[in-house]
Amino acid sequence: MNISPSSSATLLINNAQRKSSDAAQTIATLPIQKDEIGSSEFNSSDVIKPILSLKEAEFETSVAAKLIAADKKMLGSILDIHA
Repeated sequence: MNISPSSSATLLINNAQRKSSDAAQTIATLPIQKDEIGSSEFNSSDVIKPILSLKEAEFETSVAAKLIAADKKMLGSILDIHA
């Protein structure tokens, strides 16, 4: 089975997109209103995990972009050698 850096990057981007979408949905549904600062229904620990998921998604996307750039550079080098 041949696994290329670009396919790995695509998987990372898809995973990051799913993770960020899930985290955003969780954050959006938390029971807090503009005028409810300090609401008894709001627990600050409820928002920590989704925020960490968003940060993970950011890192995964960054890694995927670096994989794509490295793959492009490697391909360019291979083409230069054969030219």
